[in-house]
Amino acid sequence: MSENHAATASQQTTAPAVPAPGRRREPMFPDGPAPDPAGSHHERRIRSFQPRRSRVTAGQGEALRRLWPKWGLDIDGLSRIDLGELFGDPAMPVVLEIGFGMGEATAQMAAAAPGTGILACDVHTPGQGNLLALAERNGLTNVRVANGDAIILLREMLAPESLAGIRVYFPDPWPKKRHHKRRLIQPEFLALAATRLAPGALLHCATDWEPYAEQMLEVLTEAPGFENTQPDGGFAPRPGFRPLTRFEGQGLEKGHVVRDLLFRRA
Repeated sequence: MSENHAATASQQTTAPAVPAPGRRREPMFPDGPAPDPAGSHHERRIRSFQPRRSRVTAGQGEALRRLWPKWGLDIDGLSRIDLGELFGDPAMPVVLEIGFGMGEATAQMAAAAPGTGILACDVHTPGQGNLLALAERNGLTNVRVANGDAIILLREMLAPESLAGIRVYFPDPWPKKRHHKRRLIQPEFLALAATRLAPGALLHCATDWEPYAEQMLEVLTEAPGFENTQPDGGFAPRPGFRPLTRFEGQGLEKGHVVRDLLFRRA
């Protein structure tokens, strides 16, 4: 399983313990990411991410407490985001990254392209804290962390043609046939993504799950508004701006084949 197969997973909140009389249970991060930011504002539907438990380290927790009010936002679906205001530069192009794992590759891409904003979306609290810590440690001012469902972010909170790109690296492949409906790269998602990408912007997907790669290629090729950047209509070589992560390297050593897909908004 690749780096972000679990990285696009949602937090799982356990049933709270019964508080002692006269005591009220306090949230772990009162000014940090909410467990379910959209709440009941939007419809129930099949999710492309899977809940799981994860432990937040002391360093990640400290980063969340200090940096979330500055660089984090909850995807509540209630208001439109002004990306120029969010990044402090109305002229800065912004790329949406959906599912960033622990954030190492995101931080590398942000450092390599300081003139591009990265709106990194995930629901994995340890990864959110880790990316915030990396951004501070490396002086990265072009990273913002969004907590919640990327579909709600795209549909309710981002303006048409506001994105310079969308990156989906190693999403959960949902390998069992009965779970294929949970895969993110589907015609409905692509139709929504096309409305939020500026003309000429890139949708970049990568996966090491060959059947999912084939499905991605098929639905992207058929999607209105997208055109393959490869003249032969196939997969793309890994572009230099996508870092080779440790997890990807381990997969390659095991014989996994990593496929990149680069499609342009027509």
